[in-house]
Formats: sequence, C-alpha cells, structure tokens
Amino acid sequence: MKPILVAGATGNVGSQVVAQLRERDVPVRPLSRNPPPDGVRGDLAKPETIAPALDGVDTVFLMLSGAAEALVPTVSLLGERVNRVVFLSSGAVDDSLTEQDNAIGAWHRAVEEAIEAAGVEWTFLRPHAFATNTLGWAPSIRADGVVRGAYGEASMPLIHEKDIAAVAVEALTGDGHAGAKYTLTGTRPLTQAEQVRVIGEAAGRPARWEELPLDEARAALLTRMPDFVVDTMLTGFRELVTKPGEVTSTVQDVTGRPGLGFEVWAADHAASFR
Repeated sequence: MKPILVAGATGNVGSQVVAQLRERDVPVRPLSRNPPPDGVRGDLAKPETIAPALDGVDTVFLMLSGAAEALVPTVSLLGERVNRVVFLSSGAVDDSLTEQDNAIGAWHRAVEEAIEAAGVEWTFLRPHAFATNTLGWAPSIRADGVVRGAYGEASMPLIHEKDIAAVAVEALTGDGHAGAKYTLTGTRPLTQAEQVRVIGEAAGRPARWEELPLDEARAALLTRMPDFVVDTMLTGFRELVTKPGEVTSTVQDVTGRPGLGFEVWAADHAASFR
C-alpha cells in the first residue's frame, strides 16, 4: 500500500489524521514545516519543498496554511502527481454564493476551485466551529476561572478534531467519497457561556462567562487576530445568538458511529485548563 501524505501533520486535525490512519495500519507520510522524527519537512506555500514528499504517493490530506493564493501552485503540482485529495476546507464556504461574503469562506473556496481544476478525485471537508478554538480561553480559566467576551449566548455545535479526522480517514482510504462536500458539526449547540461551564466541570474548577461590551471584546481579540478575522467571527457570533448553529449527521453517516460531544472534548483536553 502506498503511503498517504498528511499535510499539517503536527496540527490539531492533522495529528489526529496521522494517528487514526496508523490505527488502521495505513502507511503515513507526515508533512510539516517542523515535522516529527518520522515525518518530512515541507512548506505548502513552496511547491519545490513538497515535490520530494510526493514520491510514491497517490493520496493527500491537504489543509490551508496561510493565504490561499500561496497554496494554488502546490495544488497544481498535486494535479500532476497524485490521484486523490481530501481538503480540510471550512463551513464558512457557501455554495449558494457566486462570491463568498467573508474572507475565511473566500480563501477556502479559492483552494477548492483550484483542486477542482486540477483534475484529481477530491473530497472537501467543511467543519463549522472547532472545539479546539476554546483552547484560547485556557489562560483566563487557569488564571481566575472567568472568560470575558461578547455574545455569550451565541450557540453552536462545536466539533471534536477526532471527528473531523475520522471523516477524513474514511475519505482518504475508502470509496464513495469523490466529489463530496461534507458539512461537519458537533452533536448539539451550546452557548459560549455553556461551553465555559462544561470546560470548568471537566477541569474540576469553577469557570464562568463574563459579558463584555462589544468594543472591549473586539479590542481584546485584536491583540491575537487580524481585524478581518475578528470582525467575521463577531458577526457570526451575533447571528448565532438568535439562530443557533445547525447540527448535521455527517460524522455518523460517514463513519458509522455517533459524533463525540463537547463534554468528551472537554474531558480530553481538561489538563489544558487546569
């Protein structure tokens, strides 16, 4: 069996893809700018660093690293060298729009279009809110058990990275996934305030949400993220207050098992919040 190249192999999702492929005894070639000892070094924005890693490879797990335009030449290379690409896209992509209405969706759709044009067999994974995003609260929870932000009543079904990886592994190794666009979510919506409470319970310490005025919350986020990301995020949170994120059954449909709830994720990562 030929090895599967896994880009972003040291990241939250990529590392799970590697682990779950190995659980099935599937040969894996982990790719990263800072690879593990058994991996290969490569930068997705520099096709010349990716080419050697493609020797003997037919299937690739791909993710966006940096600006979309930097990834397009690498996608063209994949079109010449491999047969199947599973791309970790984004739930922000809206197929009903000719032009995406937010930067995150636009970036990922640009890569999707490049993959479609490359002539490979493709599957797009479109996860919505990642449970790992809440790791950004860890310093605050460890410090005083309080998470401060805007739109604490924004409600969304956060997805465990293990579930994203499980769907990816099915698409990488199985049949029947060509041309699929899989919308991935967690098992049930939780407000941001509820997410904080669940994390506190898993970590064994009190944790609560404190609502901030929008301008203060935005200023705090700008210390960690670019303005267009912050504004896209806050707009999404505002909408999720009145219209909670929808839940899909895709994880179970593809993997044959129920998705992992946020409580499972919080237990898996409890040490990060202690």
